Amino acid sequence: MIVELRCDPKRPRAWIADAVRSMQAAGHTVQLRWVEAATSIPRYLDGLFALEKRMLRSGHACGTDLVGRNTIAASPPTPSIDIVVDFTDAPAREAATRSYLRPLFNGEAGELAAVTAILAGDMPVIELRDEVTGAIFDRGHPSTEVADGLSGALESLMVRTVTLINANLTGVPRPPLHVAPSARRRDIGVAPRFVLCGLVRHVLRKVYRWLCYAPQWHIGWRFTDDAGVWQTNNLTGAPWHRLKERPYRFAADPFAVTRQGRTVVFFEELDHRVGKGIISAIEFNEQGPVGEIFAVLDEPWHLSYPFLIEDGGELWMIPECSATGEVILYRCTRFPDRWERHATLLSGIELSDATVTQHDGRYYLFGVTREGSGGYSDTLSIFYADNLTGPWLPHAQNPVLLDRANARPAGHFVMREGRLWRPVQDCSRGYGAAVALAEITELSPIRFAQIRRHHVTPSSHWPGRNLHTLNRLGRLEVIDGTRIQPKLFSYLFKS
Repeated sequence: MIVELRCDPKRPRAWIADAVRSMQAAGHTVQLRWVEAATSIPRYLDGLFALEKRMLRSGHACGTDLVGRNTIAASPPTPSIDIVVDFTDAPAREAATRSYLRPLFNGEAGELAAVTAILAGDMPVIELRDEVTGAIFDRGHPSTEVADGLSGALESLMVRTVTLINANLTGVPRPPLHVAPSARRRDIGVAPRFVLCGLVRHVLRKVYRWLCYAPQWHIGWRFTDDAGVWQTNNLTGAPWHRLKERPYRFAADPFAVTRQGRTVVFFEELDHRVGKGIISAIEFNEQGPVGEIFAVLDEPWHLSYPFLIEDGGELWMIPECSATGEVILYRCTRFPDRWERHATLLSGIELSDATVTQHDGRYYLFGVTREGSGGYSDTLSIFYADNLTGPWLPHAQNPVLLDRANARPAGHFVMREGRLWRPVQDCSRGYGAAVALAEITELSPIRFAQIRRHHVTPSSHWPGRNLHTLNRLGRLEVIDGTRIQPKLFSYLFKS
């Protein structure tokens, strides 16, 4: 497909070069046309971006950096193009094309609209509007994990805008996203104060991390005879207990399995002194944890989210190892503490929280995918295969969702009255803030749809803030959360 990007010549930013490369990597021919925007942004904004680059990113490159127009590796103009993507707020101009779309940010077009929406305190809803019919044909709502400062937020927003555009260039109908854009935005004149407040928060976060372990995840568990969270849609019922972590470490992402007469909970364990996660475990009996925590899988890279699946009489694990650009399958050779690498399911992809289910005779692997400096909890991709070991093929609608509130997996799939459900991380108020329960209403290699039914938030019933994993095994229910953990307290009491 031949794509023409229309951008403002006064703002040739690095994200435009990244957009060109991303679309080229997807197999498209990309041209650039420089079109003057209808509105202007004060020159001091680039000075604010430069200040954030120095103070927040130690001078590292950012997508808001200005670049030379001739350094953007676009293709030469051609008389005929397939689609125009207009990033400006200038009136639509005629083009020899069958499709003309424009990204909107909380309902308005252009960089000024994107910035003033961010200044209101949140990432805006992205919409793609057909400039011929005026119809909105896709939406996305990016997450904020990497939106550090005004420039970082704008960079992440544009990366995810390109993600949404690429998804629509395939011509495959998209799953609907029912999220309404906010009308909130603030005048560009508040940008200096916004940046200054961001720098102050950056310093305060550094002080907090100097005084406390951050984050400090911990695991909750309980035995319950009813359906637990899946029945009440909250954390009420039998009391929760906290699994005591080892000194200087946190514990998160619990998954439980019973095998050879033993029940074991596997989880991510991160040593703050090292800064890298491993997979550890602890055995449970009918009263609770027994014995000590022990390590089961350690690699040179960070590991987390030890998804477990029994298949073909074997026990398998797919821990998150997104830093490697692979999704790796491990086989248990001695339960519970010996595992060997068995296969690479996917490569060349940054995918987190791989979660597998079987449906209508196929295996489906769900996970959030990341590109560049986009958020890491907002973009759901699905792959399918005839066997657990693959080969795994991408879903026709990938990425099937760009939605920070309903994308990221939060634990095992669940069958309820013959219907398939999945817990998802609701990151609309930040990473790992809450869990939602979603019913999958359609799942095939070419179609996906889910409906969010319930929202589960942290409460006084659970001794911790945040909530981002929910799993159940028989009477045993496990979750996780965070708490404030001063470093001095941990040192003195070894807890």
